[in-house]
Amino acid sequence: MAELELTTEVAEVIDARALEEVVRFTSELIRIDTTNRGGGDCAERPAAEYVAERLGEVDIDATLLERDPGRTNVVARIAGTDPSAPALLVHGHLDVVPAEPADWSVHPFSGDVRDGVVWGRGAIDMKNMDAMVLAAVRAWARAGVRPRRDIVLAFTADEEDSAEAGSGFLADEHAELFEGCTEGISESGAFTFHAGNGIRLYPIAAGERGTAWLKLTARGTAGHGSKVNRDNAVSRLAAAVARIGEHRWPVRLTPTVKAALTEIAALRGVKAEVDAADFEADVDVLLAELGPAAALIEPTVRNSANPTVMEAGYKVNVIPGSATAYVDGRIVPGGEEEFHTTLDRLTGPDVDWEFHHRSPALQAPPDSPVFAAMRAAVQHFDPGGHAVPYCMSGGTDAKQFSRLGIVGYGFSPLRLPEGFDYQALYHAVDERVPVDALHFGVRVLDHFLRRA
Repeated sequence: MAELELTTEVAEVIDARALEEVVRFTSELIRIDTTNRGGGDCAERPAAEYVAERLGEVDIDATLLERDPGRTNVVARIAGTDPSAPALLVHGHLDVVPAEPADWSVHPFSGDVRDGVVWGRGAIDMKNMDAMVLAAVRAWARAGVRPRRDIVLAFTADEEDSAEAGSGFLADEHAELFEGCTEGISESGAFTFHAGNGIRLYPIAAGERGTAWLKLTARGTAGHGSKVNRDNAVSRLAAAVARIGEHRWPVRLTPTVKAALTEIAALRGVKAEVDAADFEADVDVLLAELGPAAALIEPTVRNSANPTVMEAGYKVNVIPGSATAYVDGRIVPGGEEEFHTTLDRLTGPDVDWEFHHRSPALQAPPDSPVFAAMRAAVQHFDPGGHAVPYCMSGGTDAKQFSRLGIVGYGFSPLRLPEGFDYQALYHAVDERVPVDALHFGVRVLDHFLRRA
């Protein structure tokens, strides 16, 4: 017992070297172009080899795994001091979305560090988190300390597309590597959100809406563009797309969203009767009273379906026999039946729809010991901040790892200055992260991971 107490309550081990490394690793990972254009057009292997080398330098054995050539994943396990404790998964993806250099202030794969900021594609999503994890576990190795529970590290391919070559492949084909893992942490949580009136929130993701990317197909009679045609596939598709785009989805509140509303409303001095029978009817009124913090919650109180792509025809004077559209649908936990029924009604009898890609909605308890440990770690380094639960509007690799019974949280801590719009930088031009935010993040991760 004395040894366990020593290893879990030791002084912080994040030293000057670890702080230097987290910045350098972020920059160097950005310089490795792992653009995922979809359809298998990506090669994460150079980044995976980089990660494996950094782990190997401190005698952490890493396994490289591929379903497809060049689509490489890295998995490693760090033994904890308490063999009876369940393992914790820490995962981050290595791929990034495309970036057009001409649109950027700096080259998106330069990894430049300017005026205390690291620039480039992946600085936020999510090579920063990959770097923080590497810096933290290397600091443990140098200091000779271990976490309480086993930590399984997974650096994945293909998160920015289907995840089939990444976390999906790992969950389906290499489940044994994640034996004992009960919870996992990854991106999109514990970043500073300035909520007005001097309130600093650190929203920790305890849920994700499900992904429901749809393909719509309308069929009709092909013909000459100058002729009357009551069986026009383009017209049918356009009408269905318009109905979907204009639909107002009803409020459906999950426990995580109710917890977020309750805590944020209390911090804003607003009364929120989340358990009242008619509360759902008043959610929009409450959101209007939450100031900037409403942006955290508004996307997750309903299902959504946004038309994104339409494809039809090949010549202006030819009516095509078919037309296709794609819709980005997102489903709140428990909202699947409503989503199906509503899409059937909105598309009507003349337009078929199917899932182009789907993954489940997730919920994680915001009152769990793991959540409490994350909250404590954040508030240890920012005592004036408030860690609160929230539900992500999008999704992460946690969806695939949930197939193994792993409960996923979003926890990649960053302390950000007022005016720095973290969420707006996802997949955006001039993606960047402050050096100070990386320093904060690696300290918080170390504190949490060794005490969880």
